[in-house]
Amino acid sequence: MGTTTKETGVLGARYRKLTIGIILAVTTVAFEGLAITTIAPGLAQKLNGLHLFGWIFSAFLLAQIVGTMVTGQRIDKHGVFASFITAILFFVAGIVIAATSINMVMLIIGRLFQGLGAGAIITCVYYSITLGYPDQLRTKVLAMFSSAYILPALLGPYIAGFVAERSSWRFVFWLVLPFIGLAVVLTLPAFRKFSLKDKERKKRAARGTRVRKEGWAILLAIGTGMLLSGLGYITDLKGILLAVVGVCIMIQPLRKLLPKGTFRASRGLPAIIASRGLFNACYTATESYVVLALTEVKKLPADLAGLIVAAGSLSWSLAAWLQSKLDAKDQGTGRNRRVTIGICLMMIGLIAVILAIALPKGGIIYSLLSQMFMGFGIGLAHPTTGALALQHAKGGEEGEVSASLQFTDAFGPGMSIGIGGALIAISQSLQLGLLTGILLALSLQLFLVMISFPLSFRIQAGDTRLMK
Repeated sequence: MGTTTKETGVLGARYRKLTIGIILAVTTVAFEGLAITTIAPGLAQKLNGLHLFGWIFSAFLLAQIVGTMVTGQRIDKHGVFASFITAILFFVAGIVIAATSINMVMLIIGRLFQGLGAGAIITCVYYSITLGYPDQLRTKVLAMFSSAYILPALLGPYIAGFVAERSSWRFVFWLVLPFIGLAVVLTLPAFRKFSLKDKERKKRAARGTRVRKEGWAILLAIGTGMLLSGLGYITDLKGILLAVVGVCIMIQPLRKLLPKGTFRASRGLPAIIASRGLFNACYTATESYVVLALTEVKKLPADLAGLIVAAGSLSWSLAAWLQSKLDAKDQGTGRNRRVTIGICLMMIGLIAVILAIALPKGGIIYSLLSQMFMGFGIGLAHPTTGALALQHAKGGEEGEVSASLQFTDAFGPGMSIGIGGALIAISQSLQLGLLTGILLALSLQLFLVMISFPLSFRIQAGDTRLMK
């Protein structure tokens, strides 16, 4: 057609603004999520809410599930433009509420709004890639989409710690507003053009109504919230009743949102989802509680704790690059083995971090090595389980399998961090001390990754008929 490669590339004149805008949006959301890991202990102390520490993360992650599911359904009805505007408004509202928080409850409400907005933003970005780029450019923009997480993972924790140490934790929230504003300016003109024809939209909406997952996601978030709240007061009869009711509410939504056979870890896709959910929950929760231990128990400055977490992210990136090279070399025949090795490395790293926190002379070196082991382990296992899961998807089921992976990646950490936070709250109420609570929370993560290990031997020889 006479157009050059430069003109038709993802950074060509036609797509440049949209590409930069969506990468900026993803980077901003990723930075906000990762930066909070470093400053959470300090702001929890300053807001007198250390017993609610886990909710800083769980509120965001559980709301993210709801935002993802609801927006996925609403885009088909209202288009990407309206959905993206709503997503941005929720995210910005969450930033403002969190930055101006005067107590822990207000902060958690802000994190809820942020999670809803973040889940919706990422969903809109995926739709924009589908609608805005030709097939030959989608893989390139998706690669850039994935790389947008690397810089926040490496710099986000340290920058957040540096700002919090030398100014105020509130500025960590305010910092992202100019970037999200720029992302909106760049993307909205393109999103406005993505309005679907009425007939096509109705067809897509009709297909979406066959599985109304948004209602189940909301119900799951409510049940999970009741469970985690009840666990925080489990020494009281009201806490026990609240936790039991929460579990009862959660059962049916989980059955609807997870592939059939996940609870039994049936061979193939269900075992992949179960194993990935456990080791991913372990890694994310461990990061949160390592920073809490380093800053509140070992009395390290927040920026140094952030550097230690960043070392784990760097190790993850290195392992992810390595597994892609190995995958190309053996054409995928070594995927099962790489998942198992990755989980083993995570177990070694978690044992090291428990020793680093428990021993009086443990500290920076053990913590750094543990994060590097854990980061390298999940860097091998996480992308590999994604590839294995898609192997089990029949034609036309790729989207559903991808949704299951995203759901597990949010729900697992939300639950794990929340239960760990409840253990800290219980430890505080029983006068056992913060260190005991953190060690209990980290022991829970070790238990999860140990369960994940035998499940990794069931991911081969899968039966895709188990997928709903």
